[in-house]
Amino acid sequence: MITFTKAAANEMRTRFEKISGYSDGVTFGTFHSVFFMILRHAYGYNSSNIILESEKYQIINGIIEKHNMEYNGQDDFAKNVIAEIGLVKSEMKPVEQYHSVNMKADDFQITYREYDEILRANNKIDFDDMLVYCYELLSKRPDILKAWQNKFRYILVDEFQDINRMQYEVVKLLAGKTQNIFIVGDDDQSIYGFRGAKPEIMLNFERDFKNVMRIKLDVNY
Repeated sequence: MITFTKAAANEMRTRFEKISGYSDGVTFGTFHSVFFMILRHAYGYNSSNIILESEKYQIINGIIEKHNMEYNGQDDFAKNVIAEIGLVKSEMKPVEQYHSVNMKADDFQITYREYDEILRANNKIDFDDMLVYCYELLSKRPDILKAWQNKFRYILVDEFQDINRMQYEVVKLLAGKTQNIFIVGDDDQSIYGFRGAKPEIMLNFERDFKNVMRIKLDVNY
């Protein structure tokens, strides 16, 4: 059972336990926590491998200074650049095709690549890398994919209107041939567009999966 916030994941666990009386064998979490669990088993990652926000800003500002780029070296600017780097990763888009609103095209491409190189060199990952690395792992290792498909035989995703392309591709891999997937969402309530959420993914769900049953909840209590 996957959702977008830790509080919502805990709420799902509480409701599940109240209805069923147990939760053993069921995984509840956010996209990042579930994907990081998969990476932890494959690569031995732990919390020390996750880069801190302050470290991200230092890297971005260091790249700007190194190349004598004429930008404001403040944390707010670095935060905006980090958000754009995350957007490129989540949309599975080549950096050359992305048009930055914060930096010149060439500067952003340099910053994107060097930021990624620095993280890899120091065995660090950010939250967007959790999605990227998980997708790469499951795409390239059918044996590992099969093991997780066997563990996650049924998948529920809440607030599906806020899913991004990278998250969706991983979910599709995990759903596999059985396609035992249940989604809940409202395309009028998408709030994460700034980080790549695409409500049209939910609207096209019936095109990607076969034998879908739609249940429309049209009464608001």
